[in-house]
Amino acid sequence: MKKHLYLFLFAFSFFTINAQVDSLAIELANYEKFRDSVESKLVYQYGKIDIKNGLASITVPKGYKYLDAKQSNYVLTELWGNPPSDALGMLLPENISPLSDNFTYAVEISYSEDGYIEDDDADDIDYDELLESLQKDASDANPERTKQGYETIKLIGWASKPFYDKKTKKLHWAQEFQFGNTDTNTLNYNIRVLGRKGYINMNAIGEMDILPMFKKDITPILASVEFNDGNKYGDFNPDLDEVAAYGIGGLVAGKLLAKVGILAGLLKFWKIIAIAIAGGFAAFKNKIFGKKEKES
Repeated sequence: MKKHLYLFLFAFSFFTINAQVDSLAIELANYEKFRDSVESKLVYQYGKIDIKNGLASITVPKGYKYLDAKQSNYVLTELWGNPPSDALGMLLPENISPLSDNFTYAVEISYSEDGYIEDDDADDIDYDELLESLQKDASDANPERTKQGYETIKLIGWASKPFYDKKTKKLHWAQEFQFGNTDTNTLNYNIRVLGRKGYINMNAIGEMDILPMFKKDITPILASVEFNDGNKYGDFNPDLDEVAAYGIGGLVAGKLLAKVGILAGLLKFWKIIAIAIAGGFAAFKNKIFGKKEKES
């Protein structure tokens, strides 16, 4: 009787394992099919490209590729699950795609028409003091974030201290964040290109280990975007154009939590299916082999 019971249990376990393996294989195949389908529809651009009907132009840096506004918003909203976006475009490293397993980061490009930003305060800003203020703001906002069901945010510090180039009218800086109790911190690299009526945003989100890679490319990325004639910083007309209510310091401090809170999804989106598949296999492995491993 026991022999028959053991044979039954063995057969049941065998068929259960096969069924779970088959299910996992189907999920993986479906994901790969979906990923290939998405990739086949994306049209990457190179060279010099117009942004927002002549507002500015981007010359795609070597080693990068560009998605236009329509496709960028599809990626940000439909694929990555962010709220509706007003992206003008997106830069991605040449060797990755929005759903690739080796995804590292993407650079979202957008435009804010907040007015002409006076840069007289650029040399007088105490960025250490500003950092302390930003850290307090982040901490003070956490109870409300928790109440709304979001992870807490801790601003660790500058990953790259703010630097403003008065000649090119370009500002860039990076911050290191911790979301919740995660072991891996998040990098948010910010670039602002000042123009006549506002500024172009270029935001990159990734894990902290991308910092050396991104800093290596920061010079060509900074040089890639320029306002066109009539929209440049020097084209400002005080009789016609509005002046923003803040300067360089306010530009660094402004909309910190809102922007990072939204774009942090970029860091996580590409792992979701891979982790789900890997996690499913791990759970399955532990279920089948866990007891044996504990006993060994």
